[in-house]
Amino acid sequence: MVVTRWGICSAGKIAHDFLVALKTLPPEDHKVVAIASRDLSRAQQYAKIHGIPKAYGSYAELAEDADVDVVHIGVVNPYHLPTSLLFIQAGKNVLCEKPLGMNTAEVKALVQAARQKNVFFMEGLWTRFFPASEKIRSLLSQGSIGDVMVLHAEFGSPQLSIPRCVEKELGGGGLLDIGCYCIQFACMVFNGEKPESILASGFLHDTGVDKTVSVILNYSGNRQAVLTCTMTARMPNRASINGTKGMIEIPSHFWCPTELVVNGEREEFPLPPPSQKMHFQNSTGLRYEAEHVRQCLLKGLKESPILTHADSELVNSILEEARLQVGVFYPQDKV
Repeated sequence: MVVTRWGICSAGKIAHDFLVALKTLPPEDHKVVAIASRDLSRAQQYAKIHGIPKAYGSYAELAEDADVDVVHIGVVNPYHLPTSLLFIQAGKNVLCEKPLGMNTAEVKALVQAARQKNVFFMEGLWTRFFPASEKIRSLLSQGSIGDVMVLHAEFGSPQLSIPRCVEKELGGGGLLDIGCYCIQFACMVFNGEKPESILASGFLHDTGVDKTVSVILNYSGNRQAVLTCTMTARMPNRASINGTKGMIEIPSHFWCPTELVVNGEREEFPLPPPSQKMHFQNSTGLRYEAEHVRQCLLKGLKESPILTHADSELVNSILEEARLQVGVFYPQDKV
């Protein structure tokens, strides 16, 4: 079987974790052939640590590398649009970290560009690809908890000291960084249905980005999702799906789940241990996302059936509406 040849765009923390996660997959299936950073020495450092044959000091050089099948983009949020467009226009398949864009207009522009160039394009909402998430979708389709009526999800992590999380020019804000996981979870559980109403309330940081937000999504049939994210404090970070015949609980780390409690019965989905220290919780779980991308490429697909372009547009449109309601505006909104 043909090997999937990865190019890595940026040499930050998420790129490191993605590279370590790839090492838990068969080397005959996944190979990293090049990495690019705007700082050549940083790209060379990562190349040495991770055994990558080529290091570039510009993204354009990576885009021109004929040996690269698909590019993982891990740059900061405001650069997702121009960087993704660079690779799409070069005819590269792209996996771009969430959120795809700073607003819905950017997301739609990227999807349109990918379709025009006929390349695979997917948002890096890795939660969707965990075995626990697959199990949730299976249980819901089987009606294991009856009709879903109420969903709760929360994500709280003290991040006010991290520049990319609070600086507006770096695309900071709780909704874009961690609230997106709550919203994508609701969108998955309610099977891509558009909510009838979106109600958001929260508090802003001095920089003008959101630091704490609660969002209520009301769906047809009196069904509701209640979501909270905060960058001011740690929360239990659990989620529950509550139906007419039972309940699915994710006791902790719902955005990278390794255990479920279904109607009182616990099931675990252990991750392979990493070969190197990682920056984020359960980051070897990025392997599931990477393998999914590989399977899509092998089938000649241009979008994921599990996280479609329409799914990304829905998630990002809810994000945009919620942040506008709490009063967060980015320079990109004026374009």
